[in-house]
Amino acid sequence: MALLAPGPRVLCRDLCAAAPREAAVAAPSSAAACSTVGGARSALGVGLWRGGGGRGASRRRGGGLRAEAAYFWDAAEPVEMDEIDSMDKLDAALAYSVDNNQPVIIDWMASWCRKCIYLKPKLEKIAGEYPGVRFYFVDVNKVPSAVVKRGNISKMPTIQLWKDGEWKEQVIGGDKAWLVMDHVREMIQKYK
Repeated sequence: MALLAPGPRVLCRDLCAAAPREAAVAAPSSAAACSTVGGARSALGVGLWRGGGGRGASRRRGGGLRAEAAYFWDAAEPVEMDEIDSMDKLDAALAYSVDNNQPVIIDWMASWCRKCIYLKPKLEKIAGEYPGVRFYFVDVNKVPSAVVKRGNISKMPTIQLWKDGEWKEQVIGGDKAWLVMDHVREMIQKYK
């Protein structure tokens, strides 16, 4: 069963409308949070919490609803990664990096690897966040061994960043998916 979530603007509109007027006056940042929802790279959502009452929490007059900004989800559209299936395509991808002075991300994966299959759509989501950076994937079972040797690949999944035709950094996807994605974002920011 598919679960459909409202967009961040709709969510913010509904939640901000539900909050009493007094809460908006008590927390002026909530209006600013609602106006910034829906950025190109990430979206802000608004959460509502009951004020006061907890251990160590200060009791405020009113104790009404308070709206605060929090990262809710990315608004970036996924971009399908191109496949590298020969040495010529690998050379062309690396030539793009040299010509445009942009990093290239290559996901070395295998069709039998569950972690690889799980990480691929997450990388496509990151590809939507960085329009100048090209993302590729290589199925190591479908390419000649010379391509795999050129990438110096021994474990799957391996996500490498190449810039100016040279390998710069890599992450081997044995960690939790969110850690791998954070490391990929850090690599891109470092070499962009």
